[in-house]
Amino acid sequence: VGTESLSFHPHAKGSQIRLDELHCTAWRAATFHDGIVFTNRPVRPKESVALQLLMLEEGWHGGLRVGFTRLDPSAICPGSLPPYVCPDLVEKHPVWAAVLPDWGENSGDVVSFWVDRRGRLFWTSNGGEPRLLLWGVPTSSPLWAVVDIYGRAKAVRLLGLCSCHPAQKSEEECAICYQHTGDTRLLPCGHSHICSCCALRIFRDSGTCPMCRGLVQTLVRTLRAPGEEG
Repeated sequence: VGTESLSFHPHAKGSQIRLDELHCTAWRAATFHDGIVFTNRPVRPKESVALQLLMLEEGWHGGLRVGFTRLDPSAICPGSLPPYVCPDLVEKHPVWAAVLPDWGENSGDVVSFWVDRRGRLFWTSNGGEPRLLLWGVPTSSPLWAVVDIYGRAKAVRLLGLCSCHPAQKSEEECAICYQHTGDTRLLPCGHSHICSCCALRIFRDSGTCPMCRGLVQTLVRTLRAPGEEG
């Protein structure tokens, strides 16, 4: 599997799903169902898929369902997709997915999920500790990530290139994307271990810290490049 940027598949999607031009942002136009989306390419074991919750729909209940599938989205007829990943798609096809418990209460929240080589699906919220979601995912064949933008979850964005998720993240690694060095601090709350790309995106899009939901007023570099003087 190459290093092609991860995005949403442009054609295999629920009837209510709309995508932006880059296929990185997906939103559900109406109702609380028909919000299934897939990644454009297979996701490697330990490769983390990061989603930012952009919009909530008041009046509905429930939230995102995430997982992996052996179904090649390019071979899926969009009109054949059922309203829900769980239980509809899971019961009829090689799909392993589940609802994210206790997540998605605030716009700007970030969830990352991945499957390890032993077939265990983990997830983490806002850079917190990894939690086991389910197990038994076969990793001997290509796996595409699948997301159901269900219920209160109205819109999500894929955050950049996904990267291999380590067993334990480095203290200098970004707590959101796990890809770049966590060299930026959010003020006034002081939360750090966030890369400048993710920090700028947070500052521009939600303006709230993903850890404490406090208002972000400014960004400060915490690490300096080699040879860079103070």
